[in-house]
Amino acid sequence: MKKILLVAVITVLGFATVNAQGIKFGAKGGLNFASVSGDNTENTDVVTSFNFGVVSEIPISDTFSFQPELMYSGQGYSFNDNTIALSYLNIPLMGKYYVTKGFSVEAGPQVGFLLAAKNEKTDVKDLFNTFDFGVNFGLGYKLDNGLNFGARYNLGLSDINNVENSSGKNKNSVFQISVGYFFF
Repeated sequence: MKKILLVAVITVLGFATVNAQGIKFGAKGGLNFASVSGDNTENTDVVTSFNFGVVSEIPISDTFSFQPELMYSGQGYSFNDNTIALSYLNIPLMGKYYVTKGFSVEAGPQVGFLLAAKNEKTDVKDLFNTFDFGVNFGLGYKLDNGLNFGARYNLGLSDINNVENSSGKNKNSVFQISVGYFFF
């Protein structure tokens, strides 16, 4: 897992050594509205948390870009007034298609590494898988001054439960809004 994380960090940040015209680096942050989908989730509620991290945008053509990110993401769910708070280090690898100047649609895979899991103040990390995989879909708008806005949905594809003989499978389900800025 450490090797995967190292490769991901190099992928996201390693382009700093490349002196290619048009590559942008920045930061972003925003709100998450998270829950779980799957078996026995009809009584779960959404929890609100935050996300923040670093991004890079690498133009491939006039209308298509590759945007790797390294993001902290607060996720989880609530049931019967009991909140499960999940903290992830996520690595989205987004393809962005610019429909018009500034406005883009985006999609791409995401890998996540569970950093912490708490039920109120109790550590429950052992009940959850440490690796998560999903796919993102979203919209973005970038101003000429580097300020950008985004809305994204993360559809979890892997079971987050790590409980033997579990009666069901649960997957992350996260809607995100964010504001960012490209520095250069």
